[in-house]
Amino acid sequence: MKIKRFVILGMAFLIFGMINNLNSRSLEKNSSSAAPPSSSLKKATFAGGCFWCMEPPFEKLDGVVEVIAGYTGGINEKPTYKEVSSGKSGHIEAVQILYDPSKISYKELLDVFWMQIDPTDDGGQFADRGSQYGTAIFYHDKEQKKLAEESRNELERSGRFEKKIVTKIQKYNSFYPAEEYHQDYYRTNSERYKSYKHYSGRESYLEETWKDKMHQAIDKKWKDYKKPSDKELKELLSPLQYEVTQKNGTERAFNNEYWDNKREGIYVDIVSGEPLFSSRDKYESGSGWPSFTKPLEARNIEEKRDKSHFIVRTEVKSKYADSHLGHVFPDGPKPTGLRYCINSAALRFIPKEDLEKEGYGEYRILFEGK
Repeated sequence: MKIKRFVILGMAFLIFGMINNLNSRSLEKNSSSAAPPSSSLKKATFAGGCFWCMEPPFEKLDGVVEVIAGYTGGINEKPTYKEVSSGKSGHIEAVQILYDPSKISYKELLDVFWMQIDPTDDGGQFADRGSQYGTAIFYHDKEQKKLAEESRNELERSGRFEKKIVTKIQKYNSFYPAEEYHQDYYRTNSERYKSYKHYSGRESYLEETWKDKMHQAIDKKWKDYKKPSDKELKELLSPLQYEVTQKNGTERAFNNEYWDNKREGIYVDIVSGEPLFSSRDKYESGSGWPSFTKPLEARNIEEKRDKSHFIVRTEVKSKYADSHLGHVFPDGPKPTGLRYCINSAALRFIPKEDLEKEGYGEYRILFEGK
């Protein structure tokens, strides 16, 4: 069954009302006479189906200054969403990226682009059908054309896809910013956006197709981590932190740092800093320890059978620091039915407003629009 996004938007308008006063950013996005960007910045234009889903992966990249949702490829000037979504205007939904080439290359942007789409679908993207939701790379100069063709050829040779890659590579012509309510939709309507991305089929497809690449950056960040010596750990950690993480100790219930913490953010290993849990999966279990329904990064969690204290339990440890974290039990709430019962002493909490400066900016999207 096709997902009709204009129906969702209509509901949103009934609830929230139309935005009448555009802020300065919206005026810049929707004005054809907007001042040109600095000569040191460049543009990249990609079409990957629903432009709501194409903004987030680029906006979080270092070196990307702005990402604008809009329409390109057609003949008529200043098309509306209604005209484009009808499939009769000849336009295609796209995003235009303003980036600093000294910080991020066009090739890197291409790599991100391919990981957001199904390049073998010539009838649209996921639940959105029609040429207006097709995929394309619109090159701005000869160098971009050359790099785009090389990246497509490389992807074809990789054997990742059984079907032929049909994503078009064509010369850029014009770009018209979409209506303001479409800009940063993943922030302004985060729950609707997440629901759409999930039920459209895009999310599951990308996770399955690119799961190796999606975890590559995380693995690369921690693969060279070397755990400090026992002597160094005693100096770095408090006596309780050392006892819990290195000697499988347990802190007191209801008398620890995070059992009642309700702030938004992520929890990382106290020794290595590897990401472990998110506040979005934390719940009040009544146990007196921080409890989570699932890990933030399952690849950073190892589970082992624990026969200590004359009972059989499942111990939870961090992968890279090998820290004892706690245990996982099958008595949690939906959707997982699990309770990761974790010692506060094994964790360090990073609030959402500090994620960027602490080096965990990739997790900022978890809390956008909240």
